[in-house]
Amino acid sequence: MSTSGRVENIAVDLETLSIESVQPGDDQNPDKGLSSVHVIGNDSWLQVGTMLATTFNSGIILSYSSIIMVPLGWTWGVTSLVAVGLYSAYANWLLASFHFVDGKRFIRYRDLVGYALGKQCYYLIWVAQFLTLILVNMGFILLGGRSLKEMNAVLSNSPIRLQYFIIVAGVAYFIFSVCIPTMSAMRAWLGLSAILSAVYITTSLTQCIPDGAKSNPNRNYNVSGTNVGKMFSAFSAISSLVAVNTSGMLPEAQSTLKQPAVKNMRKALYMQFTVGLFFYYGMTIVGYWAYGSSASSYLPENFTGPTWVKVLTDVSVFLQFIVSQSMFAAPVQEFLDTKFLDPNHKLHSKQNFLRLMALRVVFFSVNTLVAAAFPFVADFVSLIGSFMLIPLTFVFPSLVFLKVKGKTARIEKKIWHWFNVILFSSLTIITSTASVRLIIRDVSTYSVFSNP
Repeated sequence: MSTSGRVENIAVDLETLSIESVQPGDDQNPDKGLSSVHVIGNDSWLQVGTMLATTFNSGIILSYSSIIMVPLGWTWGVTSLVAVGLYSAYANWLLASFHFVDGKRFIRYRDLVGYALGKQCYYLIWVAQFLTLILVNMGFILLGGRSLKEMNAVLSNSPIRLQYFIIVAGVAYFIFSVCIPTMSAMRAWLGLSAILSAVYITTSLTQCIPDGAKSNPNRNYNVSGTNVGKMFSAFSAISSLVAVNTSGMLPEAQSTLKQPAVKNMRKALYMQFTVGLFFYYGMTIVGYWAYGSSASSYLPENFTGPTWVKVLTDVSVFLQFIVSQSMFAAPVQEFLDTKFLDPNHKLHSKQNFLRLMALRVVFFSVNTLVAAAFPFVADFVSLIGSFMLIPLTFVFPSLVFLKVKGKTARIEKKIWHWFNVILFSSLTIITSTASVRLIIRDVSTYSVFSNP
């Protein structure tokens, strides 16, 4: 194990974290004993990096100006973007280090935490992670439906309820998940996903920049509301910002990588937090600059340019959603597929296909129904970030470090990780309270199956 190099600025050195050389079995087979019907250890870092960069640059970025910058304003907004981005990159870099522990390879987050912290934490992570991913999928269905509704509003004078478009989105996602049932199978679609991302980012910028350059006396960057309301909205925005940068499923994505998995995962993370972050942060800032506190939760609603630009944006956003949502749904589907399908046959074999279809029908039917009943996309993102993703991203990696490396780590490292645990546990309580307050407010504003 190499002991060269130190990363003192984040209080963790390479010797402590470099566990790539741990041999997970006497026969040197890192996949020995792993049980999954999905592909393990087959993908390059470039494939996973592209998947992360394009997925986090999905059309959801067109809502970030509204849900992040509007409640925070320029100073706190930009400060939070930088701080959360850096900390998220570090936390994921740390978690990637624990792909191998004590000669065992962990392909699921819950297995890693359960091994290090016990059975109760295993079930806690399982519930938190799956709820997070299911809520994310509902958010994708909501925004997919909303992009279709916006396209219909541009092309037609006949308004159609949002719920019909949500159903269309749910069906499209279902079909893709049956045809492309695993993260590794997304390989051929990632190039298309990147092209679609470039299309709606380009068209959005060609609208936002001219709109922002225009003189608009009604544009302002004031954060509205009472002092208490501003505080709760700010914490809710911070929790949404966590969801912008991380997924809570890094071990599952890492499981698809070829060896050396730790090194390759870090390369993929570098791609996400450089190329990927540049675009989704850039779109967030430009959108807020262009429309200020009036930025819509779906930015194309603010565009004042030609109709065809709006339509092209909406179409590319919807098509890219189909690919992006697949990554977040994959860990839940991996669990269902491994439990109910025959591991001795391929997923699309005659023995498995009907069961695969049935599992996907149940998954997307429930998510589509809930998304149609409660179309509050900003609330979903905020709740995900606060109650679940903050602990998954910042608290549990430090707890795993303390358990695995606590006896050998230097005292300053222990202090650093206990600081992380206390800080982000406290932040979880505060931001969760803010998110619940936001949900209560919107429940009183909207009825079930409302048509915003």
